[in-house]
Amino acid sequence: MEKVQPQGETPASISEQLRRGALLVADCPSRDVLRHVTSRWGVLVLIVLEDGTHRFGALRRRIGGVSERMLAQTLQWLEQDGLVVRTAHAVVPPHVEYGLTPLGVEAAQRVRALADWIETSMPRIAAHWDARGAVD
Repeated sequence: MEKVQPQGETPASISEQLRRGALLVADCPSRDVLRHVTSRWGVLVLIVLEDGTHRFGALRRRIGGVSERMLAQTLQWLEQDGLVVRTAHAVVPPHVEYGLTPLGVEAAQRVRALADWIETSMPRIAAHWDARGAVD
């Protein structure tokens, strides 16, 4: 039986939720946010927006390999999750900028730590690939 969190208490951390099993439940809404934030493009968008607001085209140029469609979809997901704010300026031609909300800043700091770990660990990861004889 799952515990009900008393009013006024801080929400459980992901580690606590994993131990408790909430994220492991198929219909847990946290899974959608986890998927959006930790997707390849979600991580990269959050990292780029840590540097400040960007227009769509500037984001696309900074994130090599992302298609227009995937970038638009990723920005929409992150905006719906409250991590990204979209600001449309009333000018011609249209001028839209994307930036991080305070919640998005928190998420960006956390995914940047993961990305930094991956970057610094690449020699060991590559050695493992070499030992296996293939890269998937």
